[in-house]
Amino acid sequence: MHALIVTAHPEPVSLSQSIAAQIAEGVSLSGPGRSFEIADLAAEAFDPRFTEADLAVHRSQAPPPADVAAEQARIDRADALVLVYPVYWWSMPGLLKGWIDRVFANGWAYDEGPETRLVKKLHRLRVHLVAIAGANVRTYARHGYFGAMRTQIDHGIFDYCGARVVTSELLLDSQTRDPAPHLDAARAIGRNLFDVPGRCTVAEAA
Repeated sequence: MHALIVTAHPEPVSLSQSIAAQIAEGVSLSGPGRSFEIADLAAEAFDPRFTEADLAVHRSQAPPPADVAAEQARIDRADALVLVYPVYWWSMPGLLKGWIDRVFANGWAYDEGPETRLVKKLHRLRVHLVAIAGANVRTYARHGYFGAMRTQIDHGIFDYCGARVVTSELLLDSQTRDPAPHLDAARAIGRNLFDVPGRCTVAEAA
């Protein structure tokens, strides 16, 4: 069993990177035959811009560019996809959204055309979302951000492609509280990555 852990934070010593590392450690401790790869989109300088070349892919007029094909191959090798990201404006950073825009393309993540119905192609993929938030639980609950994020990310992106979101974790108060509980939660996510049958939770650091 192999996990692809994707991060999108510009600082190599950020909490996001530490959480990704703890998830990876949990995977390595979870048993034999389990492996991981960390894709640091910022360090790798992935280009998130959706260009005319990407539009041609969307219209089934051209094959994906080399960088997109390489990312699709990474995901094809994985049994689980883990996205670790800070919450920017109640969503994911532009770098990660651009990665999804370009990589989860028509013809690979799904098939759809003017005269064809939607065919979801990522049914085999298990997705784990780990978002790091600065605000507290009251802010998210008061403004309905929990539901809004799940609608646009869990459902709007991954359900559209047929991928199953197994974990949807929101680690709150990341700027004011001791990070230790978040790091412990991340390690637990890694240990259980291939064993959890399906859940959707919100984790609040005690």
